[in-house]
Amino acid sequence: MKNRTVKHLIPAYDINMGGTILKQALPTNQVPHVDPFLLLHHAEFHFTADAPAIHQGLGPHPHRGFTPVTFVIDGEVHHRDSRGNNQIAKKGEVQWMHAGAGIIHSERPSQALAERNGRQEVIQLWINSPATRKMEQPHYQHIAEENIPLFESNDKQIRNKLIAGNYNKLQGKIKTESELIIIWSLATEGGVQTMTIPEHFNTILYLIKGKLKIDGYGLVEHKSLVVFENDASAIGVTALESSDYLLLSGVPIKEKIVQQGPFVMNSETEILRSMRDYQMGKMGILIEEK
Repeated sequence: MKNRTVKHLIPAYDINMGGTILKQALPTNQVPHVDPFLLLHHAEFHFTADAPAIHQGLGPHPHRGFTPVTFVIDGEVHHRDSRGNNQIAKKGEVQWMHAGAGIIHSERPSQALAERNGRQEVIQLWINSPATRKMEQPHYQHIAEENIPLFESNDKQIRNKLIAGNYNKLQGKIKTESELIIIWSLATEGGVQTMTIPEHFNTILYLIKGKLKIDGYGLVEHKSLVVFENDASAIGVTALESSDYLLLSGVPIKEKIVQQGPFVMNSETEILRSMRDYQMGKMGILIEEK
């Protein structure tokens, strides 16, 4: 079976987000997005028992027109939003929020994590929404880890969590706004696996930790993004050490993208309307409570 060609290898680079340094793998000057994937951040935070958790982390901020997804690599993330959702995602779990017509949310450590001076490591992925779905009502999803569909590589050395989409006769439990396949894989050293993804799906792989060999390409180090061509269906990997990675694949939306900060729409006029609607309180109000 022919393997997909690697088009780009992007080492995540440091950016400053309001005084916080984190890693960004997407966008870059060379690769502004991989439709429908807009942004990928890899962040590590350390919290303190000297202040309430509700005063730490990321405070209330708006989104419209896309889906921010948080993969909790370590620690806990306390999500609150203007739709009344209030929930803690733990290590190995995913928070999936379709911002739709507009929502305000915060992303804090749990109080328990702060009290133990804990560490939080997350991947945040922004997924574009089709124009027909951008102004739908927002909705938030969380699936406890024990309820995430699982499958293993043939050698039983790679454990795969199907976060979204259809794969290997399984159906992910997350409702999506476009056709996606999202798999979170944890491999032990020596694990080998070939994933088969339809050629018309744009596909990227982010290596959170470890080392992989990509069939037909070679070594990939941790905190790197692999962007594949749409020239085959097979993606073969070998774990050169214990590794943790995300395979992110989706049918391209092929629509104009206009982004301004936390809003992703299809025209400049829609962006201006988003700013106005936020200022007028049309995206709701988030009053954080325990």
